[in-house]
Amino acid sequence: MGPSGDSGSAALGVIAFSCGVILLYWLSILPPPTWLIAAIPLLALGRICVSPTFASSAFVSALGIMVGLSWASWHASDRLSTVLPASLERERLSVSGYVCDIPSPGSFNSLRFSFCVTQWHNLPIPTREEARMPDLLRLSWYGHGMERLPGQRLRLEVVLKRPHGSLNPAGFRYEDWLFRKGYRATGSIRSVEVDRDVGCFVHCQYRKLHRLLHQWTIEQFGGARHFPLVSSLLIGHRGHMEQKHWDVLKATGTIHLVAISGLHLGLIALGAGFLCRRLLLTVPAHIVSDSSRRWFAFLAVILCCLVYALAAGFTVPTQRALVMVVAGGWLVLMSRQAPVWNVFLAALAAVLVLDPFAPLDQGFWLSFAAVATLITVFSSRLAGTGWLRGLVLAQLAVFGGLWPILEILGQGQPLVGLLANLVAIPWVSLVVMPVLVAGGLLAAVVPGAAQLFLPIFDLTLGVLWQWLMWLAQWQAPDIPAGVPELVGWALLSVSVLCLPFAMFRLVAVLSAVLWLVYPAPSSERNSYVAEPVVRVWDVGQGLSVLVRHGREVLVYDTGPAVPGVFSAVESTLLPNLAAEGIKRIDTLVISHADSDHAGGISELSRNVSVGRVIAGEPAAVRQQVGELPVQACKQAEDRLGGLVLEFWQGEGAQEGNDASCVLRIYHPDSGTEWLLPGDITEPVEAEYLAYMAGREDVQVPSNRVLVAPHHGSKTSSSEPWVRVLRPDRVIYTAGYRHRYGHPHPTVTARYAGVGAVPLNTACSGSVEMTVVDKKLVLKEMRHGSSFWVGGSGLARDQCKIP
Repeated sequence: MGPSGDSGSAALGVIAFSCGVILLYWLSILPPPTWLIAAIPLLALGRICVSPTFASSAFVSALGIMVGLSWASWHASDRLSTVLPASLERERLSVSGYVCDIPSPGSFNSLRFSFCVTQWHNLPIPTREEARMPDLLRLSWYGHGMERLPGQRLRLEVVLKRPHGSLNPAGFRYEDWLFRKGYRATGSIRSVEVDRDVGCFVHCQYRKLHRLLHQWTIEQFGGARHFPLVSSLLIGHRGHMEQKHWDVLKATGTIHLVAISGLHLGLIALGAGFLCRRLLLTVPAHIVSDSSRRWFAFLAVILCCLVYALAAGFTVPTQRALVMVVAGGWLVLMSRQAPVWNVFLAALAAVLVLDPFAPLDQGFWLSFAAVATLITVFSSRLAGTGWLRGLVLAQLAVFGGLWPILEILGQGQPLVGLLANLVAIPWVSLVVMPVLVAGGLLAAVVPGAAQLFLPIFDLTLGVLWQWLMWLAQWQAPDIPAGVPELVGWALLSVSVLCLPFAMFRLVAVLSAVLWLVYPAPSSERNSYVAEPVVRVWDVGQGLSVLVRHGREVLVYDTGPAVPGVFSAVESTLLPNLAAEGIKRIDTLVISHADSDHAGGISELSRNVSVGRVIAGEPAAVRQQVGELPVQACKQAEDRLGGLVLEFWQGEGAQEGNDASCVLRIYHPDSGTEWLLPGDITEPVEAEYLAYMAGREDVQVPSNRVLVAPHHGSKTSSSEPWVRVLRPDRVIYTAGYRHRYGHPHPTVTARYAGVGAVPLNTACSGSVEMTVVDKKLVLKEMRHGSSFWVGGSGLARDQCKIP
């Protein structure tokens, strides 16, 4: 086989290896790495002994996939092997170590930071030999948000719990983020003291220097009006960003501007390469050869990028960007004749070897997809392009190529993103970054120089921020297209940009712009479901239920919300409604006004069309929905597709838990009943049972599903309630290891006594119930979820309900 064949096999092997690494994260069960590693020599032996004529490409592909799976599985298994024993959750523990990031203010006046553990003290139980205690913790020190830690090396008393987050079909998954970052336990701090016995070696010393750099940045540039942006771009610390910043960046698709990535390191590389080449050209050719100049320039670029990456915290995205800059610099500065796609594949393989968890990052997909799109467009052009034309061409290519990925990731408003980045990227590249880097270097060398740069910083960043704020407020037209249509449009747009016929490209681009600016009017019609669907979302300590049949939709409660901190509407309801093709809620029922049932109502009504609102406490709800009419809950019957809806409220209950609007959902064809009682307590339960007993038109359901009143609190689910209803299934909507301790053991024992099958959203995730062939089909979200969600890192012992 010649060189071209070897190159082709190597490229195929790299692609297969990458696919193997990525494939692991689609699995719900972690394959034992020893089995995968053992399969590699067996595969090679089989080719030699069983089928020597086995196609080389097929063998290379199979071998690459097995190696990739083995590599990723080994690292994932090692990460999952560090686990906090279930018996130690919520216990007071003592631990020593060092702070391994820059602490940042968090919610509820807390100080949040990562803590690298070097020693656990006086554990109350012996840990298993095959398990290791976590070595990286995510901690919050409540009540000390504006304070500074007493040092780098500390001994802490902490209360911990295992990694856990809500589990729904769409939306942000906190447990994924924790696994990706390597946090194997989270918790709060009870006491802090300096521990000088902790050894502080390379990693500890680097983190200490990075904290000192952060403090120096505050002292030098803390007076800048746009200091949060200065800190993000100079040292990669985004802890000073406020919610208003994130809202603007998210709305304009420019979050990548404040996350140190390939753009920032690429700018550093370009500047370093340009200056080094200019300096070397002043040296006579007989002293420094052209080859030596290239080597000096390449080393200067890598050194400058490495220094900047270290100053920016050397985060995983920064490391990935550094690898790509090294690969690109090798191709450009060293004039290697390797095809550009080979360099792309080499960078891809290097990233996955150094960081096999990279596919869990959105940035991984966006960065490599953007580079692939740019290579596709520019590598096919024989003639060069001017900087302005090239910039516009690159933006259009990236916009078209990444649109489907952004849609899948839930990052909307691509039209706003295109306009924002078309201005923001060159402004940051040509103005902001040079000014920031020059100001930072001069401030480090010349005392007092920082004060001269503060007005310049505010001017350059102010122009950028005003542009982004204006676009964030722009109501861009909705583009009614699904992922398949967007994939087709992306392929077409990238292909058009590669065509050599300028007139054809112009016509195609104008047509695309007209389609974007004047799209077909969007329909408020929901997607169609043939059979009834009831989904109890996982919103932690709270409640939210989706009911739909045909194109009609009802939402019962909106889950919890803490203003400025958390909203189940933002994190769960909105992304899941969008994923299910729901654009209108025909009926929104708010059982009562408690924050864990009525959080984020105004946000929901702003983003989704709502037909009517029925509330147990209408006065309190009206204050949140503005002009939207709110009806008081009263005894009534209605229909939703083939479902019968029955509303009821206790007599005399005006506010609080007992004012909850009770909803009974009945499907006549299957005899299935769902009962949603809100937070009613025992007296109102008795009243409801008397009401139901007095009705002669109510059929006894063949299958009854009950959402436990008040999340399984001991003030609800009385013995008569449980004995009379005798539900087939009971669902507890409780928070994981929540301080309220729901569901209460006495309550779970009552339901167990009547044979009710228990489910807890804290462990099951969202629970979907459908009627298929007149039978109830129930699906827990945790079944079939990724192997690190509730798997080795979360034993289900604490979720077992008697």
